[in-house]
Amino acid sequence: MPTFTAPTRDMAFAIEEIGELVRINALPGHDEATPDLVVAVLEEAGRFAASALAPLNPVGDREGCALDNGKVTLPPGFAAAYRQFVKAGWNAVPFDAEHGGQGLPWLVGTAVQELWHSANMAFALIPMLTQGAVELLSSHGTNDQKALFLPKLVSGQWTGTMNLTEPNAGSDVGALRARATRDNGQYRIRGQKIFITGGDHDAAENIVHLVLARLPDAPPGVKGVSLFLVPKVLVNPDGSMGRRNDVKCIKLEHKLGIHGSPTCVMAFGEEEGAVGTLVGRENQGLALMFTMMNNARLAVGLEGIAQAERARQKAVAYARERVQGVAPGFDAPGPIIRHPDVRRMLMTQRALTETTRALAYYAASRMDLSRRHPDKAERAHAHARLDLLIPMVKAWGTASGVRVADLTIQVFGGMGFMEEAGVAQHLRDVRITPIYEGTNGIQAMDLIGRKLIRDNGEVLRDFIAELRVLDAPLAQLRAEPFPAIRRQLAAAIFAASSAMEHILRVHADDPHLAGAAATPFLDLLAITTGGWLSARMALAAKRRLDEGDSDDAFLSAKIATAHFYAEDILPEAGALLAAIEAGSAPVMSMPSDWF
Repeated sequence: MPTFTAPTRDMAFAIEEIGELVRINALPGHDEATPDLVVAVLEEAGRFAASALAPLNPVGDREGCALDNGKVTLPPGFAAAYRQFVKAGWNAVPFDAEHGGQGLPWLVGTAVQELWHSANMAFALIPMLTQGAVELLSSHGTNDQKALFLPKLVSGQWTGTMNLTEPNAGSDVGALRARATRDNGQYRIRGQKIFITGGDHDAAENIVHLVLARLPDAPPGVKGVSLFLVPKVLVNPDGSMGRRNDVKCIKLEHKLGIHGSPTCVMAFGEEEGAVGTLVGRENQGLALMFTMMNNARLAVGLEGIAQAERARQKAVAYARERVQGVAPGFDAPGPIIRHPDVRRMLMTQRALTETTRALAYYAASRMDLSRRHPDKAERAHAHARLDLLIPMVKAWGTASGVRVADLTIQVFGGMGFMEEAGVAQHLRDVRITPIYEGTNGIQAMDLIGRKLIRDNGEVLRDFIAELRVLDAPLAQLRAEPFPAIRRQLAAAIFAASSAMEHILRVHADDPHLAGAAATPFLDLLAITTGGWLSARMALAAKRRLDEGDSDDAFLSAKIATAHFYAEDILPEAGALLAAIEAGSAPVMSMPSDWF
């Protein structure tokens, strides 16, 4: 059974048709991102992922990380693979050339990042957070911070972390207790942070910690949180390495999955105080950290999608080779892929993986447009759309990843429950993603509160209007399955619109409605958006076939997958609308002591 095959054909199709590569290629600074170059990058990244990272995935799961006197060692082969990763320039793909980046669009960088997460999610978590650190410092760092830290973070020679969570403060960042004191233009940081991915390891010579802490005179709650840059090793003004900072890992968490990723309890300032410099202004730290968090939310959604791809490949390979039973229409035992229920599971996996991938690439393309489009109004429109999409990418991408990995175990049957089959790891690894960077429930609350109620549905109405535009090209195709796709997509769009208007109309009179309806509403909108993307891919496949594209099997499969999505997944939208319209009473009516 193959360990991992990079799905470069499908990725390139989604980049071109959903990410609108031609449009991104036309943006200032992205003229080199031609289809030929993108395919070459994907193929080379796919080779590296398959040869250097995928073989280490079971090693990391089996061996885990080790902690000795504050120093963390990654599983065998990880540190060497990371240095190979950096030397090949993979960390620098989406960053500006000003600090040593390759200047490719985020659309391309997102696709490349998917390959790392598919091949070895535990490994990929370190460059993922480094990417977020680069984003944050590029947007909010001082000139000195940028000069000292960005070149080596962009290259990957140094890595980055995000330090928010504390033992007493999970998602409630305003309750954090880590403290900072002023010290001659610098700050001394003291306190503990938990669940810090990549808090210490032996793959890079320095680790740049971005830490939220509270000053002595800070106001209470989230308005009194500041952000500090605290390196593992202090950096001299000339860029040379100084002495070790007062920061160390004091515990490695024992986790359900991602054993190859060091999840650390970090102690800052147990002796003289960890030296840090302020990022941005005092008491503005949480707002600045959202730059890194939003980047990470997009990346975490991609983790779910990537693990779905990895698990799906194993399910298909096993279903083709496992002989059991006589399927309808056959007169002898054969591979289980002949059985309709196995086909249903494989089609569900395929439809969810391809549509969530398209959603992530679509979001990445809006990021590129929001940053580089020459027209201010277009940049603002793309930014608003991106804000709407990020909760869906994060929550639906990760929930789908869990669902697909779970289905892979089901396809394998009893063997799937055995560690020797190598598929249980994918479910264990991906299960963290609905929790990372704000649980999926928090994403749903963000969508319904900040992205719907706050602006009275203005951005979402614009998006739903765009979804409806697809009805015209679908109506022109009379042969099945396009009428079925059109019918089910129209019903789902109607459900999404009805849910939106119901929430806006009723929420003021039902204080529990937003919380009770948030997750069903996100699921409804994401499933509908997935149907829209799936239909777009089917139309693009039909166009390519009509133009004489010789890849008949791939393109015909796109149409068949869109048909399955429309008939088997899109009808869930109606049930979710019913749940939303039922209001909060079914959720809130039972007293707490009855549970």
